[in-house]
Order: sequence, then structure tokens, then C-alpha cells
Amino acid sequence: MDNRALIRAFRLAAQLLELHEENPFKIRAYEGTANALEQLSVPVAELERTGLPDRTGLSKTAAAKVAEMLDTGSFEELTRLLNSTPPGIVELLKVKGIGPKKIRSLWKELGIEGPKQLREAAERDEVSKLKGFGKKTQDAILAALEFTNQSQGKLLYPQAEELAEGLAEHLRKVPGVEQVAVTGEVRRRLEIVETVQLVVATTQPAAVHTALGKLQDLMAEPQRSGPFAWRGSAAASGVKVELIFTAPADFANQLLVHSAAEAHLSEALPEAKPGQPATLRQWLKRERFTSEPELYQRAGLQYVEPELREGLGELELAHAHKLPELLQDTDLRGSLHNHSTYSDGSHSLREMATFLRDQGYEYLGICDHSQAAHYANGLSPERVRQQQREIDQLNQELAPFRIFKGIEADILGDGSLDYSATVLETFDFVVASVHSNLKMDERKATARILRAIENPYTTMLGHPTGRLLLRREGYPLNHKAVIDACAQHNVIIEINANPWRLDLDWRWVRYALAQGVQLSINPDAHHTNGYADMRYGVLMGRKGGLTKAMTFNAKPAEEVAAYFAQRKTGIKPPLEFKDSLFS
Repeated sequence: MDNRALIRAFRLAAQLLELHEENPFKIRAYEGTANALEQLSVPVAELERTGLPDRTGLSKTAAAKVAEMLDTGSFEELTRLLNSTPPGIVELLKVKGIGPKKIRSLWKELGIEGPKQLREAAERDEVSKLKGFGKKTQDAILAALEFTNQSQGKLLYPQAEELAEGLAEHLRKVPGVEQVAVTGEVRRRLEIVETVQLVVATTQPAAVHTALGKLQDLMAEPQRSGPFAWRGSAAASGVKVELIFTAPADFANQLLVHSAAEAHLSEALPEAKPGQPATLRQWLKRERFTSEPELYQRAGLQYVEPELREGLGELELAHAHKLPELLQDTDLRGSLHNHSTYSDGSHSLREMATFLRDQGYEYLGICDHSQAAHYANGLSPERVRQQQREIDQLNQELAPFRIFKGIEADILGDGSLDYSATVLETFDFVVASVHSNLKMDERKATARILRAIENPYTTMLGHPTGRLLLRREGYPLNHKAVIDACAQHNVIIEINANPWRLDLDWRWVRYALAQGVQLSINPDAHHTNGYADMRYGVLMGRKGGLTKAMTFNAKPAEEVAAYFAQRKTGIKPPLEFKDSLFS
């Protein structure tokens, strides 16, 4: 059990206590335990149980519950709360935008005990009549239920990758298995995965069927399976699982067949010669290959990385040998857009900086929340100055490692940036992001973003749509207008690498690159563990054809500093009253 599972368990306990209107001090205690666990960088499961209080900073009571959770999968109070709560009510706690108090009202006053009953009550207009709800809340609940329903049986990329790699590792130990590869949506690096697929080269497919039958985490669908294919789903998530068995000699062909979109396989090859196959699929049917690169070479094409095999014009580029050299993890030199304990981060500024430095990076961009983000402990102008003094001290101490003074400035409802110009001018760079009023229509939402892009202090546009994959739909935007404006005003766009966001969507990366817009792979890290998310941003960038040259945080620290400084020289000094804090 990893730290995230522990955090979820204690947060669930706090929600259930609130649902049942139990002791508020207990609620705060469980929330405090979850927050304390969130700040730890060491895996709690690897610590000796007797040493948990000293190593984690938890009280003896909280540490005992953590130990019980690690040893048994639950703890007494959580078990009690779950036993006294209908499973459907627990499920409702996962629906975005409905808190424990509202769920209790629905449960106790309308007798609702699950998502289906809630949907039916809302459709009968019963929910709007409850005190504290209303028509607007009812409509929001219906939209959230619909979104949750559409998300069933789907996984975020990291979750799907973990499941796929775990299965692959297990199958490699099965007698008769010679090769195993993760294919399908996971190998193509789709941000949301509906089917986890693997290709297995084996001389004993029956043995593989037997091995899969022993896995309790999988549920087979015999009617969809056969001697050379196992199909079913993962018990925990409901995501579809598919395993294709092939003879070892056919492994390379099957690997490519199942690692490309149909449009990639069936698209007509540019300038195919008479008598030769006209598509990749025809090549695969005609000849047996020993590797994927061999096939592309035989077809007169540059090798196409799995991320690009979507049928979006990559074959034409491959024929002309104009596919770009895609960005790699090792190309990144620093991490921009990160949070510390100054706002809602789990680690101090020093901890965030030294951890990143020790990972071999050259610079950190700290972007705590701005003052409008009260929910995230946003920084007042006084606290901005306090943080900037600490940055100056740390830069002297940690040189040549560099901390850039940034802020994640809220884009307010009218498109203006949080803070006055006299405060904004003190930052090295500004990431402008929307966090509130996400219900605007596309016209208003786009106009709001465009005004923020036009602000001379905006260096970078943060998570453009504000989406939370499988949890919340994104902000409706005219992406072309936004990207064109960023090109006009020399504004970088981030690919927010948090797996829940992955925003800018990879489908718009190529257009951004065509307009000359630089992209930055930003983890939006609130914890030192969050830096690892940059990998997912790189994968999404690669999927859109992103190169090292067009990735802003692939530049060395000196170039980044020069870019920030040069950009600021073009900003006219503010005419408003000078804030005494920054004089």
C-alpha cells in the first residue's frame, strides 16, 4: 500500500464522519493525518511500525491507525463507518462537486442511496426543492453524474500503464512465454485508456489462459475470448483488458498491428510503387518482419514512434523523412510552475529546490498561488516579498542552481490578472491560470483568456482548459484563437504534466508548434514527488510532435534567465501608485 492509498483512506474517513455528523474534532484529526502523510517523501509502508511516530511526525494514535491500515487494509473506525454507510452513498462521495453535507441531505430527506437514484430524483425535479440546493445545483449534479458515468471503466494513463506493466511482468514468468509487450492505447500514450492491451509471443497459449484464470484482479469474458485471445476486465476499475497470443515468429507484425490506430495502418502510402502494398496493413499481411523499424524501412518510410501512429499525417512526413526528433525526458533542464508551503504545497521552498537540484536539474520556477486563491493560501503582496527575500538568500547559497521568482496568477473573471502591475513586475515570470468561474460559454471564456494573454506581464498560459480528466470537463475554448494570441504576444503555453490535467491537450500541440509557440512541460508539483509527473508531460508533448528546440524548459538556466529579463524590458513601467513594499 503506497502513501496515496493511505491518504485516500484517511480523507474518506473524514468525509464519512462529516456525512454522519460526528465529532468535528475527529474530522479535523483525520484531515490532519492525510495532510501529514501528503508531506512525506518516504514510502510509509517501508518504515518499521514502531518507528512511525518519529519518522512521520504523526501522533501515536494516528500512527497506530496507519500501521493498522498497512497491516490489514483498513482501520477500525473506517471499517465501522463503511459498514454503517450504503455502498452507493460512498460512491456518491466520488462525484465531483457534491460534498458530504449535501449527500447527507439527499440520503436522509429523499432516501437516495446511490447515483442511479440521485439521477432519477434530479430528473423528476425533486432535488431542486431541497433546502440549500435549487435548480442550478440540481443541473450541476446531473452534469457531474453524466460525466462520472461516462468515465466508468476508464483509467488515466499512469494507472493503465501500471496495470499493463504489472500484467506483463507476471506473464513473462509463465512457461512457454517468449516475449510480452504492452500495446494499444497504452503504447500510443493516450491520456485516457479504455482498453489495456498486451501482445504475448508464446508456444503454449493454453498455459497463459490458465495463468490468467488464477488472477483474482481480472474478470474473464469467455464469450469474447478464444484460444489465441483472452478478454475481460480489471475488477477494481472495470477497464477492459485484452491479451493477444501469437507465435514467436509473428511477434513483430502483431506488435505493430496492435500499436497503431486503424487510420495509420490503412492510410494509403505516399507514392506506393506498382505491385507493392499500398498500406502498412497490406505490408504486414504480405511479409513477416523481425522488427517494427524493418517494416517502415521496407515501406520506404522513416521510423514512426508509437506515440505518433494516429493517422494524422505522420506517414507523409515519414515518407519525406521529415518526422522530428521528439523530446526526451533527459532534455529537460529545469522545472517551472511548482508550489511550496507558501501556498498549498507540501514542502518548503528550500526542500523543493534542493530535491530538484539533487535530481540533476539546473533551476526551479516557484509559482505559488496568488492572493485571489484564498482556498489555496494565496500570497498577499507582503508574503510575495517575504518569499522573494528567501529566494534571494537561497540563490546565493545554492548557486549555480537557480530559483526563478514566479507566481501562478489567477485570471480573474474579466480577464485581468491578480495583483497590481507594481507587484507583477517583481516576478521573473508569471503563469496565468483560470481557477474559478469555469461555467462561462466558449465566447466569454475565450475572451477572458485572450485578455490575460494580452497582459504584458503574462509569460506563460497555465493549464488552458482547467480540465481534470475523468473528474471534470474542461473550460470551453476556441483553441486556435488562444494559440494564435499566444504566438502574437510571445506567450509560452504549458503542458501541465499532472496526469489529471495533461493540458494543453496533445491534439493542439502540432498547431501551437506550427504557429511558433513554445511549450513548457510543467509538473504543477505540490510535493517533491510531483516532479516525476514531468514524464507524462513529455509523453503528451511527443504525441503532438514536440521537439527539444520548442520546449522552453529544455533551455539551460542562463538562456531562461536571459529570456525572462529580455521580455521584462519590453514592458512599460506602471503608471499607478508605487506599492511601498516594492519601492
